[in-house]
Amino acid sequence: MIPVKKSLAVAVTCSALALSLTACGGGSPKTATKNASGEITVRIMVGGLDKQIYLPVMLAKNLGYFKAQGINAVLSDEPAGVDAETDMLAGQQDAVVGFYDHNIDLQSKGKSTQSVVQLLQAPGEVEMIRSDESDSVKTPADFKGKKLGVTGLGSSTNFLTQYLEAKSGLKPGDATSIAVGAGSTFVAAVKNKQIDGGMTTEPTISMLEKQGLAKPLIDMRTAAGAKAALGGTYPASCLYLTQAYIQKNPEAVQKLANVFVETLKWIQGHSGTEIADKMPADYYAGVGKDTYVKALENEKGMYSPDGLMPSDGPQTVLNVLSAFDPTVKGHTVDLSKTFTNEYVQKAK
Repeated sequence: MIPVKKSLAVAVTCSALALSLTACGGGSPKTATKNASGEITVRIMVGGLDKQIYLPVMLAKNLGYFKAQGINAVLSDEPAGVDAETDMLAGQQDAVVGFYDHNIDLQSKGKSTQSVVQLLQAPGEVEMIRSDESDSVKTPADFKGKKLGVTGLGSSTNFLTQYLEAKSGLKPGDATSIAVGAGSTFVAAVKNKQIDGGMTTEPTISMLEKQGLAKPLIDMRTAAGAKAALGGTYPASCLYLTQAYIQKNPEAVQKLANVFVETLKWIQGHSGTEIADKMPADYYAGVGKDTYVKALENEKGMYSPDGLMPSDGPQTVLNVLSAFDPTVKGHTVDLSKTFTNEYVQKAK
């Protein structure tokens, strides 16, 4: 699969105009079109297709579930979720698979998006500390003066990092967030000492540990780990779309929900090895298949068993964002409009 490439001029123009949701197609979503085979074409951008937190997307494709539902899924890759959401708001994509927290952040900015399937019930993220810094960084309070890697500024890794800092009493600016992406670019940033640590996911975590470059400080790959760090269930990866697109294309949205609910069921009934066998080999080339499978087995519990939004999840995410995000803190957010279980319940 070849990622969609955008010219800088187009990307900058549409990103700026997306703020008003009126240009580049953001304000008036088109009715979903069908190809010559009668399949509904849906453009889906993912905040890192090779990350295990977004594994259900490629798994669904390779299991043939999109085709079975009559969906022509055009998948594209964007390392940072914040850039994926920008592309959707600009009308360049129909849907995003990214973290649920963006829906709350966007509503506080006057934009209407909604999660329709919850893929993860835990972030699957780990705050890694460079091995030569691990003796001096024992808690987030020690982040002061440090440079911390995130996938992108305004990304969910950035959100979670800022929350950990605020929770530990640090002020904005005490630590510096640096956008380094994930995978090889994150590993290179650690190796070259551009960052002292950072928030990342599998298989990057295993790559860092295998090379002895970094050690885990805060592990949120399980629901229990997320509750300990964030104070409650933290729904993460989800399928979300603009509410305008949902209202205009309910058939396409229902078919997408059917795809991901079926995929989540498949994950629950298969081993890490069986899941890895369905993934492209280059997804685990940098770490090795055995390590990839082990990482997957260790965090398999992060995947939602049914696609439903956990009852306490939205409030936990709002609490986290309210701790540091000035666009959310002190503002009224209607959580009921940031997600719906309607399509998942029909899929079940």
